[in-house]
Amino acid sequence: MDTGLEYGVVIVSSAVKDVMTADVVTVRGDTPFKDMASMLGMSRISALPVVDGAGKVIGLVSEADLLVKEAGQAVPPGWFAGLRRRHDHEKAVGITAAQLMTSPPVVIHPDESAQHAAWLMYDRGVKRLPVVDGAGHLVGIVSRSDVLGVFGRPDEEIRREVTDEVILGSFLMDPALFEVTVASGIVTLAGRPETAAVGRSLIERVRHLDGVVAVRDQLAYPELAYPE
Repeated sequence: MDTGLEYGVVIVSSAVKDVMTADVVTVRGDTPFKDMASMLGMSRISALPVVDGAGKVIGLVSEADLLVKEAGQAVPPGWFAGLRRRHDHEKAVGITAAQLMTSPPVVIHPDESAQHAAWLMYDRGVKRLPVVDGAGHLVGIVSRSDVLGVFGRPDEEIRREVTDEVILGSFLMDPALFEVTVASGIVTLAGRPETAAVGRSLIERVRHLDGVVAVRDQLAYPELAYPE
């Protein structure tokens, strides 16, 4: 779990292990192309982690990797010129998982936050991440849809977390001093924090809660006092 310890109370956001799929279909490096194509079709999944004999992840074969081989059958001569297309050509002639997989794979640990998983998928341009333990063994897989699932939290549930666990529990302030509304995951905060620093910390904490799409800051910040 990803936690915040400031102000003495733990605020918990979803970890990868909370949203990942634990039952994963895997293949070995010598698994043939035809078997992988069949697995993807029958299991209604879009990628297969490739593991070695010890269960460690060594790569990932996606539908896109298999599609390169299919497309390679129809490309005109010279199409594979250029570095990237030469790499695609190597995949196009591949017949096993080891030859077709993307390696090394982008992986994540189960205790990392779902937010970090989302950032990693965006930054690396991938659609899913194998989840591995400290020894590199596969324990699950997390996809874009998994991490986006946190935005399905009901608005009232988010509001209760803001008032009960953040304002009261973490910041030790009276929730009655603030007006908290949540609509479609958008949190609007109004009220007067003790200091500007507390107000900014409050907004930042709420921004990172599961299911929060955005935060509208309508706090009345105390004016800074300047000496005469």
